[in-house]
Amino acid sequence: MSSKINLHSSVKLGPYELPNRIVMAPLTRNRAAVGNVPHDLNVTYYSQRASAGLIVTEATQISPQGMGYPATPGIHSAEQVAGWRMVTEAVHALGGHIFLQLWHVGRISHPSLQPDGALPVAPSPIAPAGMASTYSGEQPFVTPRALTLEEIPGIIEDYRKAAQNALEAGFDGVEVHGANGYLLDQFLQDNTNHRTDAYGGSIPNRTRLLLEVLAAVTGVWGADRVGLRLSPSGTFNSMGDSNRQELFTYVVEQLNPLGLAYLHLVEPRADMNPPVQLGAAYFRPIYQGTLISAGGYDRDLANQTLAAGEADLIAFGRLYIANPDLVERLAHNAELNPYDRNTFYGGGEQGYTDYPALDSQLVGSN
Repeated sequence: MSSKINLHSSVKLGPYELPNRIVMAPLTRNRAAVGNVPHDLNVTYYSQRASAGLIVTEATQISPQGMGYPATPGIHSAEQVAGWRMVTEAVHALGGHIFLQLWHVGRISHPSLQPDGALPVAPSPIAPAGMASTYSGEQPFVTPRALTLEEIPGIIEDYRKAAQNALEAGFDGVEVHGANGYLLDQFLQDNTNHRTDAYGGSIPNRTRLLLEVLAAVTGVWGADRVGLRLSPSGTFNSMGDSNRQELFTYVVEQLNPLGLAYLHLVEPRADMNPPVQLGAAYFRPIYQGTLISAGGYDRDLANQTLAAGEADLIAFGRLYIANPDLVERLAHNAELNPYDRNTFYGGGEQGYTDYPALDSQLVGSN
């Protein structure tokens, strides 16, 4: 039998020994209860997927201001902490590991989702293109309010408190969401950050908030139980930068001394065709720690990427929605359930907890 690293090889991640290199990617599903509280349905959903080497939860807002979509969970109230504790206990009872993704959406929100109907906040007053998701359906994005310099320590403190709440909820670690056009990404990229103070202008200035947030969160958890997600090639939520390669090379270089549990990269989409593909293959020589790669993987491509040493773990999103036992299916090269996009966001059990697991009788020597 080959000793080549593959999806089912064990791996050390921070202080943890994971049984496989399969990560359940963070997946917004809009199924939190009133008060943005995780509940029994979420417990079932995550525990069904506990065989993953690591689960990263859906993006979870650090504060009421951080909310940008209906029925997404938070980690800023006692009720939310208690709800998440039910999830972590269920996953741990099945031998799983689970990190909470910490999220502030910044400008990707709407006054109807904000406390007292306030404007969403951002580094600069620049509206994204497109429509906001609200409880009343889609509505045009508004121009956000620029955070004042005096408010930024409060944002950092919200991340610290959320990290502390995640610790109290029994998670194994946290992932800071720095990707996909949300607040920290908005500070990084110069099409959304036009500031002229210490958090704008130069690349080091634009990276400042991210590094300060990481310092606050690792102060709670220790660096080896904190991950970071970035999307260096992403254009989702109207993102862009005049020099992505220089920006994200700098950002990743700043991570090396921190000793984080991992860096989680969203791979460039094939149809984007940027001049430089800023994914795991590019950052592998730059980043000295553990790399998780996410983005459209199937079994063969995932194993090829691991064998080539371009990443240490592979995150699966849509495949995990439809296949709660994805680890077992990949191990046996079994047929995968198709996913239903119509049930990705919102609703109840349908398309959430009712995807069938593989019949153990069908798993032979395949």
